[in-house]
Amino acid sequence: MLTNEESRIEIYSQADKPTDSSEVTPDTPIEDLNLNWSEKELPEKARTKHVHRFHPYLGKYIPQLIEVFLRKYFTPGQTVIDPFVGSGTTLVQANELGINSIGYDISVFNILLCRAKTAKYDISKAEEEIFDILEKARLCAKADDKQLKIWDDNNSNQSPAETDSQYLKDWFAPQALSELLTYRQLIDSGGYKYKDLLKIILSRSARSARLTTHFGLDFPKEPQREPYYCYKHSRICKPIEEAFKFINRYSIDTVRRIKEFSELRTDAAISIKHGDSRRLKIPPVDGVITSPPYVGLIDYHEQHVYAYHLLGLKDERSLEIGPKANGASLKAKEDYQNNIAKVFKRISDSMPSGGRMIVVAGDKENLYEKIAELSGVEVEDIVKRHVNRRTGRRANEFYESVFIWKKR
Repeated sequence: MLTNEESRIEIYSQADKPTDSSEVTPDTPIEDLNLNWSEKELPEKARTKHVHRFHPYLGKYIPQLIEVFLRKYFTPGQTVIDPFVGSGTTLVQANELGINSIGYDISVFNILLCRAKTAKYDISKAEEEIFDILEKARLCAKADDKQLKIWDDNNSNQSPAETDSQYLKDWFAPQALSELLTYRQLIDSGGYKYKDLLKIILSRSARSARLTTHFGLDFPKEPQREPYYCYKHSRICKPIEEAFKFINRYSIDTVRRIKEFSELRTDAAISIKHGDSRRLKIPPVDGVITSPPYVGLIDYHEQHVYAYHLLGLKDERSLEIGPKANGASLKAKEDYQNNIAKVFKRISDSMPSGGRMIVVAGDKENLYEKIAELSGVEVEDIVKRHVNRRTGRRANEFYESVFIWKKR
C-alpha cells in the first residue's frame, strides 16, 4: 500500500498554453497537460458541439477533457466504461475516436438522453419525423377553438391531451401545458420510429417553458406567475405562456446536431444500460472514464423532474449515491465513499492489470484518497484543473481533480 505522501501525486501544469485535446497522444507527458481552458480558448460553441447540447444537464464535464484522457490512455478497439454515465459525454467522445463504450445509470431519463444522443440515425427519416410532428403540433396550437385535437396515422381526431399531474399543472401555463401534452400524445400516436429523439425535444422544450425566471432555470424554487425583474436580461420579464416556440426552435437545432455527429461517428460499439452499477454485471473492459455524483450537491432526478412527469418515467431517486437531499454529514460522506468504492472495485475485477480509471471530481471534502484505498487501486497521478464558471449566475471559483488510478 502506498503511503499518503506517495499516493497523492498532484500535477500542476507548467505549460503556458492550454492543451489542444486533438493533439494529445499516449506519449504526451502528464505534466504537460494544461486543462485550465478559458472562454476564449474554449468557447461555448466548442464545448457544446453537435449532440453535446441536445439537452441541458447539470454537473456534466466538457468533451475536450474526456478526449484528452481517451487519447492518452485508450486506443481504438478497446472498451471504456462510465458507471455514472449521466448525459453520455464519455460515450459520444469514445465513439468519435473508435473506442467502444458502456454506460450505466440509475436515472431512466439519463438513459433516454444517452440513447437519443448516440443512436445511429437514418438522417432523412429522422428529419422527416421531426418536422412531421412539428407541423402537426403547429396546426393543433393554431386551432381556432383552442381545443387541441390529436391526429393518428389515419388523420382521425382523438381526445384533447390531458394530465392528472399536479406538478405539470403548477409549473406550466395552460397554453404551454396543452402544447406540451399535445406533442407527447402525437409521439405516442404517430407511428414514429425515433420516439426517443422526439421525447428529448419535448423534454428540452418543457424545461424552457416552465413558470420560472429566465435566470432560475437550473434551480427553480417555485412557479413564477407574475412579471419580475430579470437579472439575465436586466429588465422586467413575464413568465412563459407558450411552449410551441421552444418545440420549433429545438426541432431545428436537433436536426442540425444529429447531422453534425453523423459525420463524425464511427462503428465503435455503444452499450447503454439502465440500472445500479453497484449491482449490474460488469463485462470485460479496458478502463474507466467517469465523473461520479458529488456528495450532497445535486439531486439528479429532481433536475429533470418535469420530464419524469411529462413522459411518465419511473423515478428511482432513492437509489442515487450522495444526493443533495441526504446532505453532507459525516455519515453521508462515509456512505458515499463506500458506495462509490463498491462500484470501482467491481469494475476493477473486470479490468486487466495496468488498466486505468480516470475519475473527475471536485474533491474539496478530500474523500477520494479513501475511495481509492477501498477500491484497491494505485494512485498514479492527480491532475488539478481550474473550472471557469461561464454560464448562469454561479461566478464563484471552482476547482476539480482528475484522478488517474491504475489497477495493480
